[in-house]
Amino acid sequence: IEDKLNRVFRIQDLDDITSEVCDFSLEEQNAATEAQGIQPSTSSDYVPVIGKSVTYVVVCVLINDQNEVLMMQESKPSCAGKWYLPAGRMESGEHICEAAAREVLEETGIETEMTTLLGIEAAGGSWFRFILTGKVLGGTLKTPDQADRESMQAKWIGDLNELTLRANDIINVIEIARSYKNKGENPWHADILPIRFSHHKSFLRVVAVARKRTSNSLNMLVSEKNVHHLPTVEIHPGRSVYSTLRKFMVELFGAELPQHRPHGVLTLEHNPSAPPHTTDGICVTLLVAFRPPVEECNIIGKCIWHELKKALESKLVNILSNKNLT
Repeated sequence: IEDKLNRVFRIQDLDDITSEVCDFSLEEQNAATEAQGIQPSTSSDYVPVIGKSVTYVVVCVLINDQNEVLMMQESKPSCAGKWYLPAGRMESGEHICEAAAREVLEETGIETEMTTLLGIEAAGGSWFRFILTGKVLGGTLKTPDQADRESMQAKWIGDLNELTLRANDIINVIEIARSYKNKGENPWHADILPIRFSHHKSFLRVVAVARKRTSNSLNMLVSEKNVHHLPTVEIHPGRSVYSTLRKFMVELFGAELPQHRPHGVLTLEHNPSAPPHTTDGICVTLLVAFRPPVEECNIIGKCIWHELKKALESKLVNILSNKNLT
């Protein structure tokens, strides 16, 4: 289990998630819902497929050495003339980084390489937006005479107040990217790129930690269902990711759920699987910190608290001290 945690730190996949290592599948979530007399809103055999049952959007924030952000002017009739970051829906068969680089090239004329994932936004469990930043490799800015259905033009902008934005949701994203760009020797945000690994369904893998009062040691939650693994739940497409997490925690700890909070994303796994079984599942590894000590976090599910070795504890403490995670 500690090797698995080290693989997470090295931004590596943890192999396929089967029924043996999924602690709360969609089928089990639906059964729990039915037990409460409520009709499930999603079929147990739901699988995420781009263009059919799931939507993935990529947005790329590029900041140059003058602290200017790369912006593009919309050409779509619904928002023509307004400005936004290069963004768009992923296409079938695309990896996240490939989709982001394609959107930047199509909408701005700039060739890029992604360097890190800055954030993940979700609306329910079937719409995700992946926010990335990267570095410029080449290309030239699109000019008005090159306008097409992708965009009207692109510019490096220092002051967003000069523009009429399509939406203000990108303002905070741009500030995050600027802070990352100007981090200097003190990492404001760790470099995390999506891991190329296919999943048939979508999962939330949880690294949950709490202090032990008697020894002050850091302990990690470990599932004992069939094999030892990091607790894992299938993401419900009809619920928010946090709602999925909370219902999973209730399954493990009961209704008297100890106070806890998501701290940030440690890894993201995605790769379109090969035909004929093409699906677009993801796996998000989420760091969750419990406020009460281990002695007050009573488990009812098939889990135990595992005391971490000092080296691993030190790594997690460093991560927990950083408020600027994905």
